[in-house]
Amino acid sequence: MSAIATPPTPPTQAADIRSLVHGFYAEARQDPLLGPVFEKVLKDRWDTHLARMVDFWSTVLLGSKSFRGDVFRKHMALPGLTPAHFAAWTRLWQQHTERRLPPALAEQAQRVAHGIACQLYTGYFNERPPFAPPPHSHGGDEAAHSIL
Repeated sequence: MSAIATPPTPPTQAADIRSLVHGFYAEARQDPLLGPVFEKVLKDRWDTHLARMVDFWSTVLLGSKSFRGDVFRKHMALPGLTPAHFAAWTRLWQQHTERRLPPALAEQAQRVAHGIACQLYTGYFNERPPFAPPPHSHGGDEAAHSIL
C-alpha cells in the first residue's frame, strides 16, 4: 500500500496567519523599494503594525472579524508612493502567498490584496491602475470592499 500525499491544510488559526504576515513583512522590509517606506513610517512600531495586519488577514481569510479600521484612509496618508511601490507590494504578496498557502487560499488572499491595491492606486493617481481588471469583471474580492 502506498502512502497518499495529503495536500497542505489551509490556515485555521491566528497562529497560521501570524506566520504568513510576519514572514511577508520580513521580506518587505528587505525589499529595496518597500523597505525604506515601511521603516520611515513604522520606525519602532513594527509590533503594533504586525498585530494589526494579523487581525486584518485573520478577518479576511478566517472570518474572525478581529480587524476594525480604515485601510483606505491610513494608506492615503502615506507620502511619496509611486506605481512602482504598488507593483512591488503586489508582486511580493503574490510570491509569498503562493509559497505559504494552499492554492485556493493563496488566490483568495491575492484577490483581496489586488482589490485593495486597485482602490488605493486609484485614490493616489486618480486613474485605474494598469493591473486593474476591466470595469465589468469582479476583480478584487468583496472582503476587500467591506474592510475598506
